[in-house]
Amino acid sequence: MGRSIVSDQPGGAPAKGQRANHPGAGRRKAPNFPKGRVLQARDVDAVAALIGEPPYQRPLLIEYLHKIQDAEGCLPASHLHGLAELMRLPMAEVYEVATFYAHFDVVADGEPRPPAVTVRVCDSLSCMLAGAERLIEELEAENMTGVRIVRAPCIGSCHTAPACEVGHRHVDHASFLTVQDLALAGDTHAVLPEHRNFADYMAAGGYGVLRACLAGARGTDQVIKTLSEGGLRGMGGAGFPTGRKWGLVRDAAGPRLMAVNGDEGEPGTFKDRHYLESNPHQFLEGMLIAAWAVEAQEVFVYIRDEYPAAIEILRDALDRVSEAGLAKHTKVTIRRGAGAYICGEESAMIESIEGKRGLPRHRPPYVAQSGIFNRPTLVNNIETLYWVPQILEKGADWFASQGKNGSKGLRSYSVSGRVKTPGVVLAPAGSTANDLIAHCGGMIDGHAFKGYLPGGASGGILPASMADIPLDFGQLEKYGCFVGSHAVVILSDQDDMKDVALNLMKFFEDESCGQCTPCRNGTEKAVALMKSGTWDKALLGDLAQVMADASICGLGQAAPNPLKSVIKYFPEDLA
Repeated sequence: MGRSIVSDQPGGAPAKGQRANHPGAGRRKAPNFPKGRVLQARDVDAVAALIGEPPYQRPLLIEYLHKIQDAEGCLPASHLHGLAELMRLPMAEVYEVATFYAHFDVVADGEPRPPAVTVRVCDSLSCMLAGAERLIEELEAENMTGVRIVRAPCIGSCHTAPACEVGHRHVDHASFLTVQDLALAGDTHAVLPEHRNFADYMAAGGYGVLRACLAGARGTDQVIKTLSEGGLRGMGGAGFPTGRKWGLVRDAAGPRLMAVNGDEGEPGTFKDRHYLESNPHQFLEGMLIAAWAVEAQEVFVYIRDEYPAAIEILRDALDRVSEAGLAKHTKVTIRRGAGAYICGEESAMIESIEGKRGLPRHRPPYVAQSGIFNRPTLVNNIETLYWVPQILEKGADWFASQGKNGSKGLRSYSVSGRVKTPGVVLAPAGSTANDLIAHCGGMIDGHAFKGYLPGGASGGILPASMADIPLDFGQLEKYGCFVGSHAVVILSDQDDMKDVALNLMKFFEDESCGQCTPCRNGTEKAVALMKSGTWDKALLGDLAQVMADASICGLGQAAPNPLKSVIKYFPEDLA
């Protein structure tokens, strides 16, 4: 920007007798203070005290924002300004990241700060079925001082619905009185569940496979071959063969990196949380074996912010592993999400790991070729890595033989909804919805099985008459559905499928990153059409086709699946 020429007259008017074409004539007088917000030294000092000593790294921007949010209860504009100064970043760059994530509260100068306690009540499908709307109404009507009630997407507690978080504390089977007591008492700290610690895991032979790999007793080619023959696949939703993925990354020119996708945000899914909070060291052993196999210089473990207990457990577990000298071959860093479902998409997660907004990347190149910091990157899901030590210890045949209906291996199905005992069901791959209902003690009394979600919010909806289809990769696509992360939500004759589909579409509308028009506008338009009463099936069908064909990532491509399923399989609910 060019330098201003200042007139010596108020307002820049020509002096008496001065010609109007004088170089200074008519020029605006420069203000005697900087434009925009004035940076105060105290703001810089306050931020420095919170985030620690330099050097300040650009990829840690989100981590710095978390430190400010945790300490201040929000992100004041003064602190964002101070952070931008410390990091030598434009204020706009800091602001765009801070406002992208739902768990960051940006507060402008002069605006009131949010109340001290935030209660996030899940309003996704399983919690809706269990009465979340009534709970929200009761809490909002109470108007508690110092407490705000916020609607939240799935928090990974579908089996204990309705569920909420009071600060960082998960509340299962939440009732008005329980939530009120915790909120007014300020009891907001995460409660750690009982879990298998390092000593117990080691006593049972834990980390034996990793030690053999590090000592050279197991070769990389043999490890990859065993996983491939065992049929281990990506359990985050895509189902890509694990051994093949490891081989592709290993064949790419180094240096290589690794990312663990623990951003389990798909409504109906909670299996990764179950393993992180019950047996974290088995997952960590699998992760360290993977890092060894692909020679990853650093591993980034990305865990969603809604899992504070899991994050705390993992940090302690990693300390024990480091003390035992089991992670010398790589560096392990935990990165905390900030409330963005889109970051479950691997390239959006990588953008977040780099400290940016979680916008999915265009592909190719694929992350195995150009991932974190443009280096070849192995991305695996929590459950995928959880099975690695056991498969290598017990052999490929052991795992492969566990399946049924032509499938290989074991699957962790997250089952919720209208069943008596919802939870994580460990069952043979290829199990059916009827199998899972039986595992969960049958339907709730007074409810008749009507339909089910085979793969979470994005996997579509099938009727009870199709409950004997094997729930595994490649089995459901011909019916317009997919198994995804194996999140199965059971619905009954007391559920209106239009309401179910609308709940799911509202979720996608809220969680769209906004990068592409088909998803950003398509989800919004679909919600409006679905709320209008009588569905215009032709118009919704056209909209769904555009979203599926033109959206950048899987969110927009799969968002129409529930509405298409209702039109196809539940015409009686549209009458």
